[in-house]
Amino acid sequence: MDHLINPRVKNIEISGIRKFYNMVSHTEGLISLTIGQPDFPTPDHVKKAGILAIEDNFTSYTHNAGALELRKAACDFVKKKYGLNYIPDSEVIVTMGASEAIDIAFRTILTDEAEVLLPGPVYPGYEPVIRMMGAVPIHIDTRKHQFRFTLDVIKPYITKKTRCIVLPYPSNPTGVSLTESELKELADFLSDKEIFVLADEIYSELTYDRDHTSIAQYLKDKTILINGLSKSHSMTGWRIGFLFAPETITQHILKVHQYNVSCANSIAQKAAFEALTTGMNDANKMKIEYQKRRNYVYQRLQDMELEVVMPEGAFYFFVKIPDKIGLNSFDFALDLVKQVKVAVVPGSAFSEYGEGYFRLSFACSMDTLVEGLDRIEQYFQKNPR
Repeated sequence: MDHLINPRVKNIEISGIRKFYNMVSHTEGLISLTIGQPDFPTPDHVKKAGILAIEDNFTSYTHNAGALELRKAACDFVKKKYGLNYIPDSEVIVTMGASEAIDIAFRTILTDEAEVLLPGPVYPGYEPVIRMMGAVPIHIDTRKHQFRFTLDVIKPYITKKTRCIVLPYPSNPTGVSLTESELKELADFLSDKEIFVLADEIYSELTYDRDHTSIAQYLKDKTILINGLSKSHSMTGWRIGFLFAPETITQHILKVHQYNVSCANSIAQKAAFEALTTGMNDANKMKIEYQKRRNYVYQRLQDMELEVVMPEGAFYFFVKIPDKIGLNSFDFALDLVKQVKVAVVPGSAFSEYGEGYFRLSFACSMDTLVEGLDRIEQYFQKNPR
């Protein structure tokens, strides 16, 4: 029966992040600096709101787009935080995490042979959905541009087939973000083009040196904005995301969402309302701790003379593997586990332009980071460059 499987599905692979972690997770004494899972619990008041929802029997379907009170809270949140104006009744959809939001957005706007421009390296969750739609992902090398996906980098790749540009900032895996002027320049260029922007801003509340700016502030009519609570409120398992866009776009995306999941989890929606209202600034406490960790990890990597760009957001470092090590990123990551029992993610998981790098997550305790970096330093001492 294998020959009856949709070839577009057969030809995609499990995420390289998960694939590598599953390979090595059984290693005894392993320190994992891999998965982007916040090490903080969901705030107590948010958990209590979820418990209360169960006790109050809030266990039925909600509106397909999500409970109206939550949509209002989501619109209020992005207005206060980022100066964005969306209409709760028609310009926001509550989704099953940001991943579902990405999926339904692409399924709505992509057709066969449409091209989607992505920065390389990039989170691996976009390409499979693009390919399943028969569209074509175009990864653009950003390595010589400090991993910044600016207009100068993008412009040469725009063709008549370009349907969408993905702006995933702050970035997984690099942690970089675009400045207000860079976003304005890109928005001005795209203002008269028939090209969508998919702005994945799931890490928007975890920025360290300046406030987050969204391209939707300058290009709302063409932007599909993705966000959620997984990173900002440590709610990965609650699966609540948000998709914001003008009604001309959301009216069609909502149809795909409806037939996909009907609505997001009702209990999680009640918890999400608490997170966006009472817990509007819950991310601040985590952000302070992440910034301490970021600064510590950066100094340690600098002391090891490893090439790295300081992340402006999220909780990752994307580190260049010294050429003299002589291993590709996958073999290097395996060797790191074998020799010093530290797991990082091979850069090849983030497109061909991630080859030669590894991703290190600092979403773990300081004690874990200290021990993990001590072991990485031991590795490089044993393997001179």
